[in-house]
Amino acid sequence: MKPVFEYTRGMREKELHYCPGCTHGIAHRLIMEVLDEKGQLGDAIGVSPVGCSIVSHQYMNVDMLESPHGRAPAVASGIKRVHPDAPVFTYQGDGDLASIGTGEIIHAAERGEKFTTVFINNAIYGMTGGQMAPTTLIGQTATTAQEGRTVAQAGYPLQMCEIISQIKSAVYVERVTVTSPADVRKAKKALERAFKVQEMKLGFSFVEILSTCPTNWGLPPVKAIEWLRENMMEYYPVKQFKCPEEVK
Repeated sequence: MKPVFEYTRGMREKELHYCPGCTHGIAHRLIMEVLDEKGQLGDAIGVSPVGCSIVSHQYMNVDMLESPHGRAPAVASGIKRVHPDAPVFTYQGDGDLASIGTGEIIHAAERGEKFTTVFINNAIYGMTGGQMAPTTLIGQTATTAQEGRTVAQAGYPLQMCEIISQIKSAVYVERVTVTSPADVRKAKKALERAFKVQEMKLGFSFVEILSTCPTNWGLPPVKAIEWLRENMMEYYPVKQFKCPEEVK
């Protein structure tokens, strides 16, 4: 009998440590599916810095390195220059990429480094206890913003796709989410395009995935998905910002 579903070859058969309802696991699997279908699992190299995904090397069955907090783009830049034909990716959260790592990601994009960044945006610091992140929404509460984030106190949340898309050497920029089966399929297509851009050596590619954090949002998983769709997607619109004609 032909199997309808098989365990994703790029994922190790290990129980995830993520909280129930967290969508990191879906993102992991999509990346591995794309690399597997391209026949690149044996060549891929991932870089994961500090954050909820710091131990993602235990789940994604490719060569991976850990980097200092925020420095994954610098590490990936060095790897890609040494291994120009290997598919290289960074897997970063908003507390990492949009805070301590902002300078790193901007300059990697400006240089047109030919690796792919997967940016997980759940609008809060997940690993360290729910503090306000650079992506926390106005009015959203956090352990360091008990009455909700305000413009006067913390400014506006950073919209990383909008920022990265202004950089000429960032040739592919898209924001997706994984809150429904249809969204998951679209997210996978975005990752396929990002890795194709890298394979064709066209420039820097960036995929942002809006994700849930039920634990630190204080919501059950289903309600967290609803909150994301009703709140995050208004400020962080799901759309393709830039895409080369060769990969559309």
